[in-house]
Order: sequence, then C-alpha cells, then structure tokens
Amino acid sequence: KAARGRLSFFMIDPERIAAFREKLDHHHVWPSLYTFKFIVPAAQEEKVKNIFPHHVSTSKKSRQGKYASITFHMMMPGSDAVVQVYQSVAHIEGLIAL
Repeated sequence: KAARGRLSFFMIDPERIAAFREKLDHHHVWPSLYTFKFIVPAAQEEKVKNIFPHHVSTSKKSRQGKYASITFHMMMPGSDAVVQVYQSVAHIEGLIAL
C-alpha cells in the first residue's frame, strides 16, 4: 500500500501535479518520446499492459518472480498526457512508478 501513496498525488494534489508538469516542460520539448517504467507485483503485470494495449512494452521478472519491471516508450504530445498516463495506473495495487 505504500507504493500506492507514491502515485496518490496524481489523484488528489493539484500543487504537486503542477510542479511535476513544470519539471516535465522544463526538461522536454513536446511532442517527445517519454519512458515510463513501473514495478508491480507479478500478478498485476497484465493489468498494466492492458491499460496501454497499443504500446509495445518490455518486461523483466525479478529473480524470484514476485515482481515485474515494465517499460513503455510512448510518444507524448505534452506534460498533460504524461500526467494522464500516471493517473491511469495509480489505482493498481502495489505499483511503483520510477
């Protein structure tokens, strides 16, 4: 549940969202290829992939197979779209966004 807290600001804290957008806009020229990396319990891997069915992902299981690291490279039109992606996965139990 601690991992959900890391993304919870995408659901409720407008000030942190605004600060994140500002950082994104400072470091990227839009549109831009953006890399999303998530770590999830292995049982949640398909749930994350199903949210983005039209995007290619790479994944790797942890040594003991309990967790999966999933990476997506997506062309994003702007910081709002990046925030929307994070908001779309924030409900997944145990998800950590890197």
